[in-house]
Amino acid sequence: MKEEKKLFLLDAYALIYRAYFAFIKNPRINSKGVNTSAVFGFTNSLLEVIKKQKPTHLAVVFDTKEPTDRHIQYPEYKANREEMPDGLREALPYIDKLLEAFNIPKLFKAGFEADDIIGTIAKRAEKTGYQVYMMTPDKDFAQLVSKNIFIYRPATKWQPTSILGEKEVLEKFKIKKIEQVIDFLAMMGDSADNIPGINGVGEKTAQKYLQKYDSIEGLFANTNKLKGKIKEKVESSKEIGLLSKKLVTIITDVPIDIDFSSMLLKGIDEEKVRKLFSELEFRNILQRVFSSTNQPEKKENIKEFVKKESNSNSQMSLFFKEKNTAYKKQELIIKTIDSKEVFSQLFLRAEKESQVAFDILFTDDQNTFSAIAFTLKDNLTYYLENNSDNLQMAKLIFEHQKIKKIGFNLKASIKILRGFDIYFRGKLFDVQIAHYLLKPEQRHELDIMSENYLDEELPNINKIFKNRLTYKDIFKKEFQILITQRSAVIYKLSSLFYEKMKNNKIEELFKNVEMPLIYTLSEMELQGINLDQEMLKKYSEQLYVEESNLEKEIYNLSEEEFNIGSPKQLGVVLYDKLKLSSKPKKTKTGQYSTSEETLNQIKESHIIVSKILEYRAVKKLLSTYVNALPELINKKSNRIHTTFNQAVTLTGRLSSTNPNIQNIPIRTERGMKVRQAFVPSNNNYKILAADYSQIELRIMAALSKDKGMLNAFSQGLDIHTATAAKVYKVDIDNVDRLMRSNAKAVNFGIIYGISAFGLSQNIGISRTEAKKIIDQYFEEFPKIKEYMELLVSQARENEYVETIMGRRRYLKDINSRNAVIRSVAERNAINAPIQGSAADIIKKAMIEINMEIYNRKMKSKMLLQVHDELVFDMYVEERTQLIQIVKSKMENTIKLDVPLIVDIGEGENWLEAH
Repeated sequence: MKEEKKLFLLDAYALIYRAYFAFIKNPRINSKGVNTSAVFGFTNSLLEVIKKQKPTHLAVVFDTKEPTDRHIQYPEYKANREEMPDGLREALPYIDKLLEAFNIPKLFKAGFEADDIIGTIAKRAEKTGYQVYMMTPDKDFAQLVSKNIFIYRPATKWQPTSILGEKEVLEKFKIKKIEQVIDFLAMMGDSADNIPGINGVGEKTAQKYLQKYDSIEGLFANTNKLKGKIKEKVESSKEIGLLSKKLVTIITDVPIDIDFSSMLLKGIDEEKVRKLFSELEFRNILQRVFSSTNQPEKKENIKEFVKKESNSNSQMSLFFKEKNTAYKKQELIIKTIDSKEVFSQLFLRAEKESQVAFDILFTDDQNTFSAIAFTLKDNLTYYLENNSDNLQMAKLIFEHQKIKKIGFNLKASIKILRGFDIYFRGKLFDVQIAHYLLKPEQRHELDIMSENYLDEELPNINKIFKNRLTYKDIFKKEFQILITQRSAVIYKLSSLFYEKMKNNKIEELFKNVEMPLIYTLSEMELQGINLDQEMLKKYSEQLYVEESNLEKEIYNLSEEEFNIGSPKQLGVVLYDKLKLSSKPKKTKTGQYSTSEETLNQIKESHIIVSKILEYRAVKKLLSTYVNALPELINKKSNRIHTTFNQAVTLTGRLSSTNPNIQNIPIRTERGMKVRQAFVPSNNNYKILAADYSQIELRIMAALSKDKGMLNAFSQGLDIHTATAAKVYKVDIDNVDRLMRSNAKAVNFGIIYGISAFGLSQNIGISRTEAKKIIDQYFEEFPKIKEYMELLVSQARENEYVETIMGRRRYLKDINSRNAVIRSVAERNAINAPIQGSAADIIKKAMIEINMEIYNRKMKSKMLLQVHDELVFDMYVEERTQLIQIVKSKMENTIKLDVPLIVDIGEGENWLEAH
């Protein structure tokens, strides 16, 4: 029987871009700082096809830089495409190496797109007996589908892999025949490729026209059957509509030599593959490809790889079915603590070594746990199940002052074990936060760190628990394997990360700020804050009335009722009906943009825009805070317990969740009123708020050593008034409100690298006037400009900047060839040392205040940290004592060349105190 010939043609750039942007929020960065997202995704897609589809032939097809006939016919074709991101550009040489190592041909031809080359090869291959699969997410390829030509759409986060044949294409596009795909695409146009299409025709209209008139030409021949504006739009689009059809039509007769024998899957060059995957740090992929290879050979047949992959499901079924070699390498020595004698061995050795790593397996509700593992030197790991006797033994270790506790996300463990009367004491080492200091831009999950740094693959918790109803459904052996593996990895990572932190000179920041802060934040989260539910209930009713009134006003102004929350309907009202912009901005999907930024740009053109922005603000306030906060109240404590995130922001600032107290609006009266709901514990307490005054400007003055700004702060002058006097060259007593306001915008804008355009937008002046103010500012404060230039220069050389305490912000795009990307990195180079230093300073102050409150056994408690502000539940009888502690610690936690000033307020709620 003749073997089936199965050809896969991969649309290179479509797959590479897709892979790159799939990881855009959490890019894969290896230890050398290379963004490997695109190569990783593309490699996995390639291996998936080879393994599951078993093609006999395969080729990867690329676009070239040279213009095509489409560009000549329509210069605007793809003119809206953004320049390729640097991280993606860096991936291309690695993809070339990958294809070379796998002996897969790379096809391209100047003057033609990959679509055209794929179309030409597909049609010719079909004629010579091949089944052809075009691997691409691009809908344009549907026009090529036939009995033996298919689209292979790789899986996404939301959709599984799919294969589209003739039946699927007709169903998807709701058309009668494949030939109509081109007409359908031409009518609709394509905003991604800047193909105009027919004015006013969307997906449903195109389908309707094709049902009636068969083709785009048939539509234009029957415009007399259309009516009103629709007829006008279609008739005026005839020329551009027919051009659109040419642009979307894939060429199937490209003059290219096709050698199908070169596309035959042969063998991989093992040496090149190993070298490439090692360089990229694709350790798991390397294991998958070579898991059963014991003796190195020059080449391994692709079919052997497929066979090997397909037969690897028998081992380690509880965890990864394909990847199991990492577990064998660990050679863990596991002892189950089933007696006091075994525990004594652990305890005495932990005392001797002065440290122990541990991991806790939490249960479904995250309020209790099932087991703990402890790891010492030489991979010796102890397994302890949760029962009352074992808890008392664990308590001896966790409360031992001289045993350092090494863990992952220690704050969570501290909080949960508090419920079992276990109070952590002594030094801490959190590997998650250590990695955050080393690589703030990377992901900090334990399994990823284990793979990247130790070449060990951890059992994936989510995969273990998938299809299990509760934690009780997990077998005891699975618990033991999971938790002991994790504990051992935590121990090894701690040693590795400590050395790296020493090399980067950030171990002091880690030991003296980030680790003690864990205790402080744990106490704040456990304490929680009281909420006035009755106030929120009344405020919710008030806001619903305001929302309803705003809705009526908007309907009156637009002279029609519509869904204000629908961007599509809103866009039609603002731009088609009210004509608020001659050139309205559109989204990537071709809809009118109604984003907040866009609306702010046109709000002077009609009062309805301000009303819409106000309406949105009210709805967001209701959904995010006023109605949401009561839902977050803990039923046991009757308080809100926010979670502070220590390893999220790139600058070192804390963030918070459930609720996000950092983002409670304070620039509007409505937003500020939410703070009124945060109240003291009872009548014996008040809320006290302590806020650093202009700390970032003070840090800028101290770091730049600009005499003008240093003098202003040292003399206790209002910095914005003093700045205005210098910039406008007037006596300080003659500075008016507008001058001060403009100076304030410049002062804070400078920290964020503001441009003349940005300043002009912020304060409503011309760009020329804004530039003049900025130039005058730098003339009066020359050291600030020198300092900013120095920061950018150092960043270009080192690709990072540092805070006062040594925290690093890495800026890999600082030398980017893309001016837009580079300018963002330059602004971050200026801002990160200042914002990061402010974050470090308030963290240090928080630790000192919390320690003082604890040592004095005070009833007052620290509750919240919001940017430069600390909020306390102040026991009224301790007022004088608490204010003295807070003010002293915050103002003296670090010595700068300028004084740090703290403003303190108090009241019956947070709004009164602020």
